[in-house]
Amino acid sequence: MLAQIEKGDANPTISVLWKIANGYKVSFTSLIEQAPQAASVLSADAIQPIIADGGKYTNYPAFGFDEQRGFETYRIVIVPGGHLQAEPHLPGTEEYVTVFAGQVEIVAADQPFALHKEDSIRFLADVPHAYRNTGPEEAQLSMLLYYSG
Repeated sequence: MLAQIEKGDANPTISVLWKIANGYKVSFTSLIEQAPQAASVLSADAIQPIIADGGKYTNYPAFGFDEQRGFETYRIVIVPGGHLQAEPHLPGTEEYVTVFAGQVEIVAADQPFALHKEDSIRFLADVPHAYRNTGPEEAQLSMLLYYSG
């Protein structure tokens, strides 16, 4: 079967891929992931946004989680009055947020932080946390989630 797959004569089923991964003692996703490239460009129109708060909070996933790097990145847009109450992430997770436009309040561990354009914050995100646009214009944020351990 492996020879047929290598030659392109056979397309393995998911269960066959699981068996191959187990046999080689590698993760299943390592068999289906694309090889890393020197550079990756992600077009804005290729991103499927995640919309919350009736369209007032939009999360644009940029680079998804990668076990070797331990982080993922997002672009966040919050219209005036928009907010999101986030559940705790895995223990030890940290968020790194930079505000590129507007002003926001971020609450982490029940402590509010007021951020304005060009401000950044790092906080433990393994507790309930929240984001709110407190200004009159659209807020644009960059977010990196780092998963320790």
